[in-house]
Amino acid sequence: MKFAATIFFAGLISAVFCHPQCLGGENHKAAPSPETGFQECFLYEESSCCHANFTDKLSLSPIIELNNYYWNRCGNLSKKCEDYMKKVECFYQCSPIASHWIHPNFSEAVQHVPLCQSFCDSWFEACRSDLTCAYNWISDWVFDETGNHCKNDCIPFDKMYVNGTDLCQNAWGTSFTVSSSTCRCLDFTATDFKVIKYILERESSEESGEMEACKPKLQQPKDKKEPDLEPRT
Repeated sequence: MKFAATIFFAGLISAVFCHPQCLGGENHKAAPSPETGFQECFLYEESSCCHANFTDKLSLSPIIELNNYYWNRCGNLSKKCEDYMKKVECFYQCSPIASHWIHPNFSEAVQHVPLCQSFCDSWFEACRSDLTCAYNWISDWVFDETGNHCKNDCIPFDKMYVNGTDLCQNAWGTSFTVSSSTCRCLDFTATDFKVIKYILERESSEESGEMEACKPKLQQPKDKKEPDLEPRT
């Protein structure tokens, strides 16, 4: 089953990108390739822009620090909130499709990656009672050799952000946006590799028409089993 999943995954990626590449961060590979020994980010191990040793750091819970960036400046995150933070970090560091939204001025960054409204709402609900001191987690800190430090008071997520849309579109600067389409959005699951072709299409269509056209293709028939692309234990 793993061999079949690898072929399925590779076929999807090669169909989307003629010249696969990764973001230009210092921890990114030049191009995606298979990895073994992942401890987290299993979704991307068949074609990954990160090395397996990165996932060792991300497998810890609670996460205190990652590459001199501290996650606990307002106390440890709850497990459910931390899980969403990990999904975002895995996508940024490891996803072979992240470079499609590479920032025009910063090769190590992404810009306007379309996220599903449902994902953003669930992320907000998971973190609403956790504490944060940064509205923009990229820039709203005091940085020194010992990492990032709060320059504002720690308050609950649901006081810092109005809702899931506010969280998704501002917590990582301009990295993410909430998509108006339920067919052309990412939720950091295996479905992303099925919807990427719809995201890349340039046709203009009404949402109702688009929904009718692509939803049946995204939904797996009950009598047909999807290749195993889910995290393995």
